[in-house]
Amino acid sequence: MSNLDMTEAIRMLAGDRGISVDSLLQVLVEALATAYKKRPGAAEEVIVGINPENMDITFTAYDVDDDGNWINERDDTPNKADLGRIAAQTFRQVMSQRIREVERDRKFEEYANREGDIVSGIVQKTDTKYTLLDLGRVEALLPQAEQVQGEVREPNARLKAYIVEVRKTPKGPQIVVSRTHPGLIKRLFELEVPEIADGVVEIKACSREPGQRTKIAVWSNDHNVDPVGACVGARGGRVRMVVTELRGEKVDIIPFSEDVRDFIAKAMSPAKVTEVRLSPDGTQADVIVPDFQLSLAIGKMGVNANLAARLTGVRLDVKSETQAAEEGGGSYVPTSTDAAAPAADYAEGEWVTNPDTGAMEWHAADGSVVSQEQWATDTGSTSTNETEA
Repeated sequence: MSNLDMTEAIRMLAGDRGISVDSLLQVLVEALATAYKKRPGAAEEVIVGINPENMDITFTAYDVDDDGNWINERDDTPNKADLGRIAAQTFRQVMSQRIREVERDRKFEEYANREGDIVSGIVQKTDTKYTLLDLGRVEALLPQAEQVQGEVREPNARLKAYIVEVRKTPKGPQIVVSRTHPGLIKRLFELEVPEIADGVVEIKACSREPGQRTKIAVWSNDHNVDPVGACVGARGGRVRMVVTELRGEKVDIIPFSEDVRDFIAKAMSPAKVTEVRLSPDGTQADVIVPDFQLSLAIGKMGVNANLAARLTGVRLDVKSETQAAEEGGGSYVPTSTDAAAPAADYAEGEWVTNPDTGAMEWHAADGSVVSQEQWATDTGSTSTNETEA
């Protein structure tokens, strides 16, 4: 093989494997040194040099004394015929293995710093224990513990997932991803909401019950930008994209407040709160809601109340006005610490997309219809999908 042929072969191989020419040349240097030491009469140590411009190869040999010092430096470059045989033998016996090692290291380095990032892959294999996602050059493992219960993962379907761990194994990097991690919600909103990606809007807190409901608290660093409106998007387009990726999981978008009582009241969305009684140390609160809103405030299997507690970091005890009155020994009378009630007291109902405008509307059980903008104005929050009975 001439130097010109070798140069072209190195470049083609580097391009085909996605490895830099410098990395491949380093592999060749190490492989040639290994092949040299197998020759009869070879020196104890050798330094192989390669000129990347013309592919001239030199072998500088050394002996090793009793103290481990390299001595008797000399040129021991084989003649062209022997060098050609060494190069051919090296490519056959060593290069393939070394190239695979470099590829594994490169893939690990590529994903080692991406823990906490989001990736998109194609479902390759799925069973009760795990699902494999094809990310292009590598595969990601979605363990059963990181899967949303009841979520269908059809083969060849595209799925977004959150990287929780990157492991280095003899067979290459093992990328462990999750569909249940709260970080997936934050990353999905970053993809859909430019204001979040730019840092104008922040997700201050997030709580999630995978497959059922998610609550996020958002804050704007610019008083001219409405954080809830930015996350919802025109006609609910942005949040709808997130909900679609989550396979219909409900998402409540709540404005963050430094006033703990106000934050708790908004966190109980879609229920409307009459009063929040906060303990002196701020670790526990009684949340009073209208009688007909009690089941909505608690949610199916307590999901809504539990998510609100996790979002605010306060232990919540949800009570109806009647229960609060009975405990107080009389009829319920709102106090000055009552959470502000919305302008319209909407009954239970569901979100419906208007077929003419495409906008989302609240269709209450009493027959009234409220626009999404009016709901956000009155309640201070936005909720997607149908409310829970």
